[in-house]
Amino acid sequence: MRTPTPHLTPGQRRARLGRRHLLAPPHRARTVEEVADALAGLHATDPATVYLAACARLAVPDAGSVDQALYEDVSLVKLLSMRRTLFAVTTGFAPYVGASTARAIAVKERATVLKHLREGVDGEGPGWDEHRLVETEVAVLAALAERGQATTTELSKDVPALREQITMSRGKPYESRQSVGSRLLRLLASDGHVRRCRPRGGWTSSLYPWAPAPALPDVPVREAKAEVARRWLAGYGPATEADLKWWTGWTLTDVRKALADVGAEDVTLDEGPGFVVPGDTEPDPEPEPWAALLPGLDPTAMGWRGRDWYLDPEHTPALFDRAGNIGPTVWWGGRVIGGWAQRADGELVWRLLADAGREARTAVEAEAERLRGWLGEVRVTPRFRTPLERELSG
Repeated sequence: MRTPTPHLTPGQRRARLGRRHLLAPPHRARTVEEVADALAGLHATDPATVYLAACARLAVPDAGSVDQALYEDVSLVKLLSMRRTLFAVTTGFAPYVGASTARAIAVKERATVLKHLREGVDGEGPGWDEHRLVETEVAVLAALAERGQATTTELSKDVPALREQITMSRGKPYESRQSVGSRLLRLLASDGHVRRCRPRGGWTSSLYPWAPAPALPDVPVREAKAEVARRWLAGYGPATEADLKWWTGWTLTDVRKALADVGAEDVTLDEGPGFVVPGDTEPDPEPEPWAALLPGLDPTAMGWRGRDWYLDPEHTPALFDRAGNIGPTVWWGGRVIGGWAQRADGELVWRLLADAGREARTAVEAEAERLRGWLGEVRVTPRFRTPLERELSG
């Protein structure tokens, strides 16, 4: 007789979050690197997310330890990777992310930048060709090697071509102009030639100096995709093919090959077929009730395409912007139950969108106090503003 396929309920999936995503207090991490590996990377498009997401999961939250990992030890590196999103991943995981995802994105980025440059700069004259792009990149890398680290503005003093302007979306209502430098440095970063250094203006700032970056070790693409899928399933499984496809940005064919290479085991979920890493079909023990205040774009909140098992669809309009970016969220026992914000005077405010009871409110207030404690005088405004966050912060 065929063994029935194991079924994992929404409650069992939520129980995994507290332990595997290091959100239940007994399971919080000692180091930033442990957090990044548990989550297969930290979203880094908004600089503050890396700090807020890591410190929410550290036994002793400390922005300085995130600074050290990013800019002193360089044990975390930022790569434009899954879904063309910036992620901070550990140096051990970076070669797999690079080979599986970042490398292909860099090729597309180069083609896009070259297309805009060929259309012309400063609104007149002939555009750039590939030779001039490469020539300018070489000049930038030489200037950066001489300086050690520098902002795009500083490098433009050495390489005047960086000051030229590109018109984006010419003739459209949202037409805009960008400097060649801003696009070219991001291109060099996506190619792995430069890295972001400690920002000027504090950890919420986006004013990064750049520095030369060491090359990542080479990994075969298929091996890399299998390793990314394995690590993601270990933290986010059970999950569906659609979840992994959405999270990585891969094709469905690539997703299925990676799941087969991992030897992923079949399970069933309320929404249909799912997968776990081999031997991971048993439910996790239920952790003690836990609360969390997670930032906009937090990896847990953005971890799956299908979110109904942890997020009431009725709350989506309040918590997401029009592009699908989630704002700051309040969690209780593996569910999103509200949102939070910081006002200009530093006050942390939150609102529950579901009545979770007195125990939940007490736990949420304790987490808010914990967050207030390590934030100190820092003020955080999410890069992607959502309706509830705007209302609370105002």
